[in-house]
Amino acid sequence: MLEAPPLHFCSVLHLLGPGCRHNGKGVMWLEILLTSVLGFVIYWFVSRDKEETLPLEDGWWGPGPRPPTQEDESIRPFKVETSDEEINDLHQRIEKARITPPLEDSHFHYGFNSNYLKKIISYWQNEFDWKKQVEILNRYPHFKTKIEGLDIHFIHVKPPQQPHGCTPKPLLMVHGWPGSFYEFYKIIPFLTEPKNHGLNDEHVFEVICPSIPGYGFSEASSKKGLNSVATARIFYKLMLRLGFQEFYIQGGDWGSLICTNIAQLVPSHVKGLHLNMAFIIRNFYILTLALGRHFPRLFGFTKRDVELLYPVKEKIFYSTLRESGYMHIQCTKPDTVGCALNDSPVGLAAYILEKFSTWTNAEFRNLEDGGLERKFSLDDLLTNIMLYWTTGTITSSQRFYKENMGQNFLAIQHERMKVHVPTGFAAFPCELLHVPEKWLKFKYRKLISYSYMPRGGHFAALEEPELLARDICKFVGLLERQ
Repeated sequence: MLEAPPLHFCSVLHLLGPGCRHNGKGVMWLEILLTSVLGFVIYWFVSRDKEETLPLEDGWWGPGPRPPTQEDESIRPFKVETSDEEINDLHQRIEKARITPPLEDSHFHYGFNSNYLKKIISYWQNEFDWKKQVEILNRYPHFKTKIEGLDIHFIHVKPPQQPHGCTPKPLLMVHGWPGSFYEFYKIIPFLTEPKNHGLNDEHVFEVICPSIPGYGFSEASSKKGLNSVATARIFYKLMLRLGFQEFYIQGGDWGSLICTNIAQLVPSHVKGLHLNMAFIIRNFYILTLALGRHFPRLFGFTKRDVELLYPVKEKIFYSTLRESGYMHIQCTKPDTVGCALNDSPVGLAAYILEKFSTWTNAEFRNLEDGGLERKFSLDDLLTNIMLYWTTGTITSSQRFYKENMGQNFLAIQHERMKVHVPTGFAAFPCELLHVPEKWLKFKYRKLISYSYMPRGGHFAALEEPELLARDICKFVGLLERQ
């Protein structure tokens, strides 16, 4: 059951001032109002707190009608490859880039600063070694398998040594946009070889990182409608095909929604769900934001929540306006901007790397270089760009926004459905929108771990791999001791 936060009316009256404290009628009406609002909220959510699951349907996303023969379920090794022709074509396109000079002192306030973009271009042409990065990509085993008509790509990394006294725990990790499976390359060693990286070896994982259909090496859908629920079903089938009846799941960005959908589809197969971002949309949050700064305990806000949520005008309103322009384009007409980005590697880099700047830390918009090299290496950033460029998947990746948010996102069945799988959450302070623990508990009914992370932003697995790995292990430890 949902517990109502305690009503500290003495604190409320103190904030309202002496005039109200001595006005008996004012106190009475304030108490009636706040009690009624909280009562309605509790009734609305508790009365709907039944354990529902999403229907486990089926789909076919390949070209043409579904063939009458059974789908090939074999798992095939895959290797990332490149060629001189591919690299020469890239360099020729980079050399022909037309750059518009930035406004004076504009930093990253107008988007990607083209003065710094020139440095990116120079490094890309003269120092970045794509063949070397391909070798790095192939350090982990890659595979492909057909599911619902699509060739699904994934890496599957097992511990190099069998952990003493325990079986490795299967962990599915799902990326988002504009990331890729490569985001997890730095966190994987902490999870598969924890003892060698300063972590307790009580929890050792074998890690599966698929590419979302239409991203990187996963085939794009030929049909409309491939959304997060369909992707969740595909990844569930992938885990079954690998022999896992029960497994852990982790995600941020789209990965958080896909993993949430897996938990809503097949809760009995999910041992635990760990997130570093959450899609929480409720009308009454407007009320809690309006009053929460003045009555934080009334709405279950901690001191840290207040620091991360207020002032609302800057932390939420202006931040949302600044960072959501791309979303409106991709939710409506992704193919139009996709034509430009798929034709220009420099345009693609500017479009994606801008997100790695301000989504990592909003204050980086005040810097001439966007703060990119404070958190990431140029090799890592350009490798992620190359996974979009060499596969030509920027347009198909953007379509995921239209499929999920192109209609009325609030009316989607799974958005208001509760999650009854044990859940852990890592709240990174520079994430695009902070989600307090009380908000999460309305949807994730078995939230057993909530951590205020000391630093980090949207691309947590790539930016702060050790911090995220420690929180995953903390969550699994709490869950398995229950």
